[in-house]
Amino acid sequence: MANYTTVTEFLLLGFSDVWELRVLHAMLFLLMYLTTLIGNLLIVTVTTFDKSLHTPMYFYLRNLSVLDMCYISVTVPKACVILLLNNRVISIAGCAAQIFLVISCAAAELLFLTIMAYDRYMAICHPLHYPVIMNPRVCVQMTLASVFSGLIYAGVHTSNTFWLSFCQSNVIHQFFCDIPSLLKLSCSDTFINEVVIFFSAVVIVGGFFSFIIMTYIRIFSAVLKLPTRRERGKTFSTCVPHILVVTVFVSSVFVVYMNPTFNSPTIQDMIISVFYSIVPPFLNPIIYSLRNKQIKEAVRRTMRRILYS
Repeated sequence: MANYTTVTEFLLLGFSDVWELRVLHAMLFLLMYLTTLIGNLLIVTVTTFDKSLHTPMYFYLRNLSVLDMCYISVTVPKACVILLLNNRVISIAGCAAQIFLVISCAAAELLFLTIMAYDRYMAICHPLHYPVIMNPRVCVQMTLASVFSGLIYAGVHTSNTFWLSFCQSNVIHQFFCDIPSLLKLSCSDTFINEVVIFFSAVVIVGGFFSFIIMTYIRIFSAVLKLPTRRERGKTFSTCVPHILVVTVFVSSVFVVYMNPTFNSPTIQDMIISVFYSIVPPFLNPIIYSLRNKQIKEAVRRTMRRILYS
């Protein structure tokens, strides 16, 4: 048998070894991180304290904002430490925790986006049944089911990954721990892992993505029947950005996870990973809320209440 040393810790990589570029990347990550936190925190505050926004749509939006703040906090702070301090070390336990949290947040994100698409479908296509079907109890149950499903999904993939042995290089060619990068470092047979990942990507992720697309096709069919161009334009301006973000999110996941042991260029992998780990939480507040007239009015009311109280 060949001599080997069991890996006890991993080393993460930045986008560049040049100090100036590392600082630039860190500043961009930090700016996106702070913008995401502020935008989502604003949404949570407004939808919580403004009673006019206590509807199923804004209930899901508030939960999505909380999830997005957790999602981006799993990867970006550590990435900034790597870029600025060159502290690249992460323990096996820390790596496992990061993988578990990233996958659980990503899975819950997809489920929330699916529920929100269904919520819009019911509101537009079946307005008379909407208050009965999307009642507060159902909203809470669907939210809890999404969170617990994400945790179970992440637990399965994380445990399958860390049953493997890592005895080759300990350098993860990524700015955070993810499964495809770890599979490339394993000295165990990863065939079962690849099958499970491929199956979950095609059946689960692909299934929910197809459901979202079909839901919006039905929404667009209903919207085209609206009498005024203004109403049609308002609905399209809300739905199209949602579809674009979901498409970017799902397609980047597919590219990275459909062939996890494929030796693609490191920088390419890292850039694609940004599109499913950082971009969705960053864009969601802009697309779902800051372009929303009701949210803007609620922000103004909240600010006036704070200033004149």
